[in-house]
This record gives sequence, C-alpha cells and structure tokens, in this order.
Amino acid sequence: MLSDYNTIMPKRNSIKVYGADQYYHIYNRGVAKQDIFREASDYYYFLSLFKRHLSPEQAVDSAGRKIVSYRDEVDLVAFCLMPNHFHLLCYLKQPDGIITLMRSVMTAYTMYFNKKYGRTGGLYEGVFLASRITNDAYLWHVTRYIHLNPMDLGRDYRSYPYSSLGYFAGTSHASWLAANRLVESSKDQTEYLEFVADYETMHQDMKLLKNLLAD
Repeated sequence: MLSDYNTIMPKRNSIKVYGADQYYHIYNRGVAKQDIFREASDYYYFLSLFKRHLSPEQAVDSAGRKIVSYRDEVDLVAFCLMPNHFHLLCYLKQPDGIITLMRSVMTAYTMYFNKKYGRTGGLYEGVFLASRITNDAYLWHVTRYIHLNPMDLGRDYRSYPYSSLGYFAGTSHASWLAANRLVESSKDQTEYLEFVADYETMHQDMKLLKNLLAD
C-alpha cells in the first residue's frame, strides 16, 4: 500500500502547513462519488480505526504488536460518516499529527474495503481536504454543518447512528472522542442542541432551493 501514500496526503490547493493548537475540518469522498460505506459494519470499522489510534489504552493488533497512538498529537472532536463521504473535526496538538493519523486510518480502511468487496485501487476521490477553523463562531457553525449532514439523506440527524451528535448531547461517551472540547457541561449540551435545531429549517429550505435551481 506504499503507492497509496500520495493519495492520502493533502491536496496542493488545501492546507500545506498545519499548526498546533488549531481546529481543522477534514473531509473526503469516494472516487467518482461512489459509496465508501456500504453496510453498518463499514461505518463501525472506520470509527474503530480512530478508536485504536486515539484511545488512552494501548491498542494491539492480532499478533499482539502495539499500534501507534496519535493521542498526543490529535483529538477527534466531531464526525459524521455518510455513504460516499465523511466529515471530521480535529484539534491538532502537533502540527503534522493529522497527516500521520489520516494516513494510517485511510490506508487501513482501503485495505479492509478492497478485501471485503473484492476490489482494487484507490478508494477516495483524490486526497483529503482540510480547512482551518479561524474563530470560535466558525467552529460551532462547522460542527452544526457536520451534524446536520444526515438530513441530505432524508434521515433524522438526531438519531443518525454514524455521527457524533450523541456525544455532544451527553447520551454517548467514548474516551477516544474529545467532544468535551466544545461541550463541557450539561448546560453546554443543551445550548448546543438548540443551536443545531435553530438551523434545521434553514438547512431544509436551502436544500429545496438547491434542488429547484438544479431542475
């Protein structure tokens, strides 16, 4: 899989130099917009790769070898996995942490997916994109955008199983996800859910308008 190295590095027109103590919106989609998640087990396997690299407990592979931890380099704060793309919000503790983490996760997932579905070649449409979050207001708006993504599938974003909204609501907990960077208390959780709900109608209206203009 060494040939995949260049396909999982940032694009030339995206972030070239990452900064520590910064938030980044990371996203990518399947080649030719094809699905990269076909079954529930695919979504869970993708997330399990972040769990094994970001958990405080040392993870090992099937042979008992230690798996590299990126916990001191990157925090995964929020996520939403859609059939043909994904969105992540990450906080970088070390400048290049996101490159090494995404290289590990995306390569391992490609190997898993290709073996499972009997395919070969690259899985993603080019390389992952990264957008630096420049202020706190933008940060909350990005997480809201991420968590409302299931509405594009006609799904209820509140119960969508492949997003981090439950961790922001306090109904789910995981040591490998740092949602508490944005919601540290029950008051924060309530305010955040109200913030997301406030945009729900506008999100629906924008989607309708987009569809009308496309006709």
